[in-house]
Formats: sequence, structure tokens, C-alpha cells
Amino acid sequence: MTVPAVLTSSRPALQPAAGTTPVTDAYERLTTAFPGLHVQELADGEQVPRGGGWVAAADLAAGGPALDAFLAWDNAQVLRDYGQQARPDVVASFGLHRYAWPACLLITVPWFLARRVPRVPVEDVAVQRALGRMTVRVRSFACLPGDPAAQLPGARVVPDEEALRAEVRDALAEHLGPVLDGFGPRMRRGRRALWGMATDEIVEGLWYIADQLGEERRAMTELAALLPGTTKPYVGTAGFRELTGPAGEALPTRDRASCCLFYTLRPEDTCGTCPRTCDADRVQRLIAT
Repeated sequence: MTVPAVLTSSRPALQPAAGTTPVTDAYERLTTAFPGLHVQELADGEQVPRGGGWVAAADLAAGGPALDAFLAWDNAQVLRDYGQQARPDVVASFGLHRYAWPACLLITVPWFLARRVPRVPVEDVAVQRALGRMTVRVRSFACLPGDPAAQLPGARVVPDEEALRAEVRDALAEHLGPVLDGFGPRMRRGRRALWGMATDEIVEGLWYIADQLGEERRAMTELAALLPGTTKPYVGTAGFRELTGPAGEALPTRDRASCCLFYTLRPEDTCGTCPRTCDADRVQRLIAT
């Protein structure tokens, strides 16, 4: 994808407060909406944490012992909660979901809330999922010409909203691509299926957070523009559509591009956005929630 031309702004930069970055406020609002995830930003020179339950994203991407230990947690959870052994590819699918869902929010939430798109390669991210924590180092970010942060170090100004959406897609692919390389051999899925899973994590993560913030409809519109179905390596569109409830109310849903494989443990209990779930069942679930 062509990198947009860099523009400059004549507006004075708004310097962030000490210890903050141009995306700090977005991460704080993320935690407010979803208390199960706390994002800590690393300072320049600060090491990505390892040990004590921390796993570096780069180590997951390497696909070695760190990934083995990460997936052992998922395997133990399945045995504990469902009393049966899941197939190795199912365990790997669960593990990828539990990493990628919050990791995508590191990029999509600042874009959605502040129109700032951080670059977060795997070398700058770690996760401690037992505590619901992630660390991230934001070295650079894209923003629009009128943004007061446009003159800050690391800012890359792009001309318009479509160019900013391209930055979101590129930043997500930069992070998720190596992670899929690490998980892929354990998942018995082709490259297109893996990117279908990634597409679902991008959409469903932001959709959920925006709903908690009271901005579900805007998120659906934004995600539809972000993923129109023609932007490789992503697979399919955002997949949103509306159902009609018994009182004529509009009930938003979507169709996943991939399968999470939960049906292999509970065949009778499919996800609400799974193509296996018929519209009548979706309506009943949506009314209940």
C-alpha cells in the first residue's frame, strides 16, 4: 500500500504531560470500558517484561517454548472448565484469540477515540494475561493534519481519513503478521483462514469496547469503512447486518469470517456471530442481553 505523503501543520503542538504519550488517554478510556485489561506504556529504553507470567509478543511470534507455555494455560483452562481434552489446533485457536483480541485494541482504540494510530511491532508488546495487563512502547503514530499532536516527535501526518484507515490496516498487519506466523503451524489452517481470524478479532474487539462506551453504531460504521472487503491480507468485510426483534426493534449482529472451533467442545452452543447460529437464535440471544 502506498504510504501517504507527509503533511505539516502550522498549529502549535500540544505537549503531553510528563509520563504520557499521545495515546495515553485512549488507553485509559479502554481500561474504563473494559477493566479486565490495563495497558502500561513503556518509556524509551525500558525493557519489555519477561518472566513472572509475562510473555513478550516477539516470543509468541517465534513459535518456540514461550508459545508452548502460553498454550499450556489454554489447555489447562479447557480441561478445568469442560472436562475434556481439546484438539491441539483448537487450543491454539483459543490462545490466538485470547492474545489477538486485546492486542488489536492497542491500535484500534486510539484510532477510534483520538484519530491517532500507533505503530506497535511485536518487539514492543508483552502480555500478562493472568493479571489482565499489557505493556506497549509507542515509538511513532499517524494522525490527521489538524491534530495538536502533529508536531510531536514520532508523529506522521497523513492527509485524510482514508489515509488514516490505511495506517490502521498497516499497523495491525505489522503486528499480527508475525504472531500468525508463530501460531499458524499449530492451527491446521491456511493463510487465508488465519487472516480471517485476525479480521474477526479486529472487528469484535472494537465493537465490544465501543458498545461499552455508548458508541456502538459509530464503531460499526467506522469498521465497515476500515474493512470494506478489498483490503488484503484481511478477509471479508466487517460483516455487520441487522435483525428485527419481535417488537420491530433493530438488533445489530455480524457474521464471522472464521470459526473459533468452540463447537468442538460444545456442539450445541455456538457463538452469537457464528454462521452456524441461525437468525432466530441470534434474535433470542440479543433480546436476552
